[in-house]
Amino acid sequence: MLNFEFKNPVKIIFGKNQIVRIAQEIPADAKVLVLYGGGSIKLNGVYDQVMTALAGFDVMTFGGIPANPEYEILIEALELIKANRITYLLAVGGGSVIDGTKFLSAAALYDGTEPWDILKNKIRTEKGMPFGTVLTLPATGSEMNSGAVITRAETMEKFGMGGPGLFPEFSILDPQVVKSIPQRQLANGITDAFTHVLEQYMTYPAQAFLQDRFAEGIMQTLIEMAPRIQKNPGDYEAAANFMWCCTMALNGLIQKGVPTDWAVHAMGHELTAMFGIDHARTLAIIAPVHYRYNFEKKKEKLAQYAERIWGIMEGSIDEKAEIAIVRTETFFHSLGIDTRLSQYTSDYQGTAEKIENRFLEREWLGLGEHKNLTPADVRQIVELSY
Repeated sequence: MLNFEFKNPVKIIFGKNQIVRIAQEIPADAKVLVLYGGGSIKLNGVYDQVMTALAGFDVMTFGGIPANPEYEILIEALELIKANRITYLLAVGGGSVIDGTKFLSAAALYDGTEPWDILKNKIRTEKGMPFGTVLTLPATGSEMNSGAVITRAETMEKFGMGGPGLFPEFSILDPQVVKSIPQRQLANGITDAFTHVLEQYMTYPAQAFLQDRFAEGIMQTLIEMAPRIQKNPGDYEAAANFMWCCTMALNGLIQKGVPTDWAVHAMGHELTAMFGIDHARTLAIIAPVHYRYNFEKKKEKLAQYAERIWGIMEGSIDEKAEIAIVRTETFFHSLGIDTRLSQYTSDYQGTAEKIENRFLEREWLGLGEHKNLTPADVRQIVELSY
């Protein structure tokens, strides 16, 4: 097991009818900006619950944060924050709204002239404006971590950011919100969380036995809950387990003491930036190809995954590892997720070269758990995903 430090200060308030607890978590004298997405919270009752809970507070609202939080829209919110002396942010939505709020938390206290530099120059945020979250779409785990990913349509770029100042102070997780989530977003959420686990698991054995079991438990639970939640999003027990899996998949716990990959995300982010493909679906496009391309380096862990997740006990390490990749693709397909880039766009020729060049320009020269995946390797992986 590798050396590690672990600290997660986020207070989780989980269960039915917990949105009312907001009032106990925000300072009474705060000037609050409520941030949300396309307006679904006004249809499913969450907006009314939030505003009722905030009765007596000085509150403003900002809606319209898109599925891939867009920089220019967030700058509009930043101007609102500064002009109205906002002191507390409340994200009400899924990972995109929460990620956008994290950017605003950092940018509100940033003393530079260009907030995009926070992302472009990977500036670590030590202190941000305080914020809380009300999760409405389980998927990214952003409600219990300090990372965010922001898109800039103008330059077709998607960059990550983070730092200890970007943990939410609290996050309210009410599984009852799941019943109003469209099937496409449910599939995305399951795929996103599952792939988050794979990024922290599918590397090489590090004798971190408990961490492996944590990761495997999350994946097994997602596999078990997926058909239940897709058949009946109102199934509270399935929704609760799905929601908690998504949070646990990326709150920092399962990555401690183990090597991690994240090359799948690096490549997937480019596909979202270039084509607008849902984040989770880009991960499903890249992951199986990535595992086949790096088969020799990953086959021991792939074989373990085959045994423990898919029950494949017969065959050699190589045979089990290959079956594991096929089973992963089959799982994505069972959710209604396509796994080839050509199934999303007819304009895919040349994509791999563009991504290779971007990685070269940014000097992203060594990805993956071994830090030896070059931009040329990235080009080949993306080509194989067509």
